[in-house]
Amino acid sequence: MKRLLAIAATIMLISAGTAPAAAQERPDTVVSLVTIYPGSDIYELEGHSALRLRMPGGADIAVNFGLFDFDSPNFVYRFVSGQTDYMAGAMPWQPFLDSYRRQGRRVIEQELDLDSTQKARLIELTAENLRPENRTYRYNYVLDNCATRPLRLIELAVGDSIMLGPGPDEAQSSLPVTFRNSMRRYHRNYPWFQFGIDLALGSGIDRPISRREESFAPATLAVQMASATAGGRRLVGATNVLADFSEENAVLAPTPWYLTPAAAFILLLLLGAALSIADLRRGAYSTLSRLFDTVFFGVLGLTGCVLTFLIFVSVHEATSPNWLYVWLNPLCLIPAIFLWLKKGKCVLICYQIINFAVLLIFVAVWPFLPQSANPAFLPVILTEMLRSATYVRLTATASRRNKR
Repeated sequence: MKRLLAIAATIMLISAGTAPAAAQERPDTVVSLVTIYPGSDIYELEGHSALRLRMPGGADIAVNFGLFDFDSPNFVYRFVSGQTDYMAGAMPWQPFLDSYRRQGRRVIEQELDLDSTQKARLIELTAENLRPENRTYRYNYVLDNCATRPLRLIELAVGDSIMLGPGPDEAQSSLPVTFRNSMRRYHRNYPWFQFGIDLALGSGIDRPISRREESFAPATLAVQMASATAGGRRLVGATNVLADFSEENAVLAPTPWYLTPAAAFILLLLLGAALSIADLRRGAYSTLSRLFDTVFFGVLGLTGCVLTFLIFVSVHEATSPNWLYVWLNPLCLIPAIFLWLKKGKCVLICYQIINFAVLLIFVAVWPFLPQSANPAFLPVILTEMLRSATYVRLTATASRRNKR
């Protein structure tokens, strides 16, 4: 039934879009930018945007530019590799709104102060985007998404550049406005998700961004649109609250501090330190330490393989360059493998010496890099430095003992 309703709404809108002159004769058409505030799933944390078109005769349609199909062939691979195809779709307004009300998400509507010609043009452009040959587009997380698409259509309909007002990051934060800092504000209750983003996305999301680029987040766009102008006059005529929940009503509660990445990796550092102290006191590399290093460096190496794919294979522009690759790369697999090879000691000692030196330099220059790092990275790096130094020291001690 939902599919049939969506098809009917699309046909109705495309039909209206092919008759712009008729739409111009009906000034009672109302067009709005609708903002749905953040939900609980990770892909909902910045909110969602849509257009609402209320036309004479009772037609009330929601146009959504954020549709995707989890069941499409190779969806996960295509998403990770940057081949993210999203779709535009239309459906009757009330079922669209009800679905978000059931989730407890705040929904606001900003009615656009457009003349009849501009409204007709917006309907025409929207209908063109909904045609089968145009409805699928290559999604970009920060540059081309469910918020930037309707904003661009509104701008084309107005026939003038939209001057957006200040966003929440610009008004409330002393930090520079970047894609990463904006994400961190929306992801603050989801530290593991932000940890993954800080791991996978490189320095491209740390540059200062314009107000227009800041609008990639739908909830931010709503704030900016409240004072936006076009052609010297305010773009939003009225704002209506359609689902009166708090802005973060549907977002999960903050992750307890003891379950955050920082807490987990500080615990890892303490475990690594305990093993190093025990080994140094004993003067020998224990079996438990060998197992710890195998798992630890193995995980680092496999993560480095993922970064290799993201940097060199994926077409996501935000994944490269990534300065983490200096220390988090497939070479980390060397200890995990050579620890178990009798003839691998020479390779392993060389690797650990070089690795310690690289990590030491990386920590020293960290504040000066053009890429903002997650604080949870530091205990991981310190653990790696400690385990490398411990192996070098124990090997040197054993070598002196053998010479005697």
